[in-house]
Amino acid sequence: MVAVPNKNMRVLIVYASAGVGHRRAAEAVYEYLKANRPDLSLKIVDVLDRTNALFRFDYTVGYSFLVKYAVSLWRFAFWLTEFKVFRFISSPIATFVNNINSLNFIRYLIRKNPDYIISTHFLPADIAALLKRNKKIKSKLITIITDFGVHPYWVAEGTDLYIAASEFTRERLLKEGVASDRIKVFGLPFHQKFLKEFDRKALAEKIGINPGKFTVMLMTGSFGSGPLKKIARMLSFKAQVLVVCANNNKLRKRLLKLNMPNVKVFGFIDNTEELMAVSDCIVTKAGGSTIAEVINMDLVPIFISVIPGQESDNVEALNRMGVGFLPKNLSELKEIVLMLKNNPAKLEEMMDKLEEIKKPLACQEISGVIR
Repeated sequence: MVAVPNKNMRVLIVYASAGVGHRRAAEAVYEYLKANRPDLSLKIVDVLDRTNALFRFDYTVGYSFLVKYAVSLWRFAFWLTEFKVFRFISSPIATFVNNINSLNFIRYLIRKNPDYIISTHFLPADIAALLKRNKKIKSKLITIITDFGVHPYWVAEGTDLYIAASEFTRERLLKEGVASDRIKVFGLPFHQKFLKEFDRKALAEKIGINPGKFTVMLMTGSFGSGPLKKIARMLSFKAQVLVVCANNNKLRKRLLKLNMPNVKVFGFIDNTEELMAVSDCIVTKAGGSTIAEVINMDLVPIFISVIPGQESDNVEALNRMGVGFLPKNLSELKEIVLMLKNNPAKLEEMMDKLEEIKKPLACQEISGVIR
């Protein structure tokens, strides 16, 4: 017997704007449901908009500062909160701090009491799970883990379903005590524009590059961080290079002034999928959302400036699947690029592995559990 969708079911999609990956995953699910599920009443919310100003500052500016300027401190904090010996202290403290600083969001959840809460960050998931345990709301809680690894903060009693990126993620959840029937390996949700068919030649002409030349894309997130200028200069005589500086306007101006051969410079873009479609490999950060897009575009990833914790777990997961590279230095990065350029068979082998592990239907499958 086929289940009939519940008309006007209320679905709240919630994220935290601490890094762009959580927002992108939430927006991908929202846009898919909006286009394909007219029976749902949808709302998308940034939890930090409903927290106090200091807490919001810590989550956004504080996180960015740590991962850019105090990586060792971030590594220690991640390890300390992940280490089992300290969890009996760190987890209750985290839950208390989350709730005391999110009273506006708590009142919002109690007032709305949606049929489903879909969370792409552990903060709103933790708050919603506690409200469920205390019988303040009756919502079904779906947590989408936006990385391949699983920090313990993602796991909260009261969660009805966890959406996992891979079998690696599922194994981590099982080790954290999550029942197997509460885990679905759907993959990470991403925008449907990455599922289009692309004409590489036509796109290359539109962008202004040679469609037949080996192309490397450089993109390291919204900050345009990492040694992009050094990498672009190093590769400019070996390959065609597309550098996405994002919000780093100073870097964009410096690169444009250098006017390097075979290097095309971009600022903030909204056609990432087109640049990926004309590229053969990508030098990038190891964020979960970026990896989901890269895998789906059959683009061989080379990771740099990996953040300890969630991003290093992502690299480990992909390494187990036989995908991606993590060079020790810029010289090794150059060797990897030249190897891919000069060895089409190796490049094809990597693309075949990407084809094996891609999960393009994450949003569709998430939609299927809302009924």
